[in-house]
Amino acid sequence: MRRLLLLIWLMPLAVAGGLLPPLLGAGVWALLAVPPLAAAGWGWGALGRNWQSWRYLERDDDLLISRGVLWRKLTAVPYGRMQLVEVTSGPLERKFGLARLQLHTAAAATDATVPGLDPAEAERLRDRLTELGEARSAGL
Repeated sequence: MRRLLLLIWLMPLAVAGGLLPPLLGAGVWALLAVPPLAAAGWGWGALGRNWQSWRYLERDDDLLISRGVLWRKLTAVPYGRMQLVEVTSGPLERKFGLARLQLHTAAAATDATVPGLDPAEAERLRDRLTELGEARSAGL
């Protein structure tokens, strides 16, 4: 989905940069198509690496979320600290059969998101985390 968005934004720039200058008699300016094409090629690979870097693991007391290629980030969200677990899916995500799970805690810095989930998996994970959160917070 993100790769499609990348192409939707950069390909019109590349086409305009490659076709308009020759039509207007300034052929050398057709090189303006190179930067958008280079950005699309780099972005294609970067988006693939970023997508593959997302991981989550359900442990006994918390949920671990790992992400990042250059700067790795590992977030541990204790089940007892979860206040809200929601599943969202925008129009484009629904078109591609994707959903996003978002966890809210009392501390804004520890809110966590798991994007790109299958909707059934997102709902299963939401129900499980809600159940575990209720069980753990009852003991506080």
